[in-house]
Amino acid sequence: MHAETAAHDHDHHDHGHHDHPQRGYLMSWLMTTDHKKIGIMYLWTSFIMFLMGGAMAMVMRVQLLHHQNAVIGPDTFNQMMTMHATYMIFGAIIPAVTGFGNLALPMHIGARDVAFPRLNALGFWLVPAAGLALTASFFLGGASQNGWTAYPPLANKLYSPGIGVDLWIFGLHLAGTSSITGGLNFIVTIFNMRAPGMTFHKMSLFVWSWLVTSWLQVIATPVLAGAITMLLFDRNLGTSFFRAETGGDPILFQHLFWFYSHPAVYIMILPAMGVISEVVPTFSHEAPASYKAIACSSL
Repeated sequence: MHAETAAHDHDHHDHGHHDHPQRGYLMSWLMTTDHKKIGIMYLWTSFIMFLMGGAMAMVMRVQLLHHQNAVIGPDTFNQMMTMHATYMIFGAIIPAVTGFGNLALPMHIGARDVAFPRLNALGFWLVPAAGLALTASFFLGGASQNGWTAYPPLANKLYSPGIGVDLWIFGLHLAGTSSITGGLNFIVTIFNMRAPGMTFHKMSLFVWSWLVTSWLQVIATPVLAGAITMLLFDRNLGTSFFRAETGGDPILFQHLFWFYSHPAVYIMILPAMGVISEVVPTFSHEAPASYKAIACSSL
């Protein structure tokens, strides 16, 4: 009898770990650390950012319908081109795959949640904060006009005055911090919270895809953070990392930028490949033809 009572109390405690019973419906979502709810909020956020980026694409296409169109001016066109790409990459695609990871990864390894639920919640809330910072630049003198690559010298203060590029850098820092914390969380979860008896060779291909993606996030994202921080210093503190006129090297920015941005292609596609690697075998009732080869090809 006492054992049953203790078990009931334990279950009640675990249930209350994510959603306090006295919280209202809205607060239960805003303050949740439940990986499933966080995954759903990631997906909704990515969908909203997708709509915003898609709306900008449609406005640009309308402007290009005719060579004498004056729907938007050149500056606004360049701002929309830059922010469309930024929204789609950092606000739509990466948060969308992270949402699927949050929803499914713990269940695929038999874990109750990710290793650090509160860090997981922080990682999510940094994404809408990044979206707000990026969007605010439109109303504070104009958004960045340099494309999502932000190459100097075009992104230097001389050619891009105002705070549009600075807010773009701030927004990417927030999104990048979310990506790094999410990657660390998934790595620790996969290494330490697998069900008893689940070796690495017994994990699903979806989990393998996220293990590789998480390492890419942790290794590559800080390099982008360093590059855009140096650009921020060049713009505002008089440093010369990328300013050729004072001894800097603008090509160095491209090396650092693509040290992240090429792996970013795989950060976006590997989790989707992991989904396909589970969906196709499940619905065809056939095991993957070569499990180890697929897992190793991700690496």
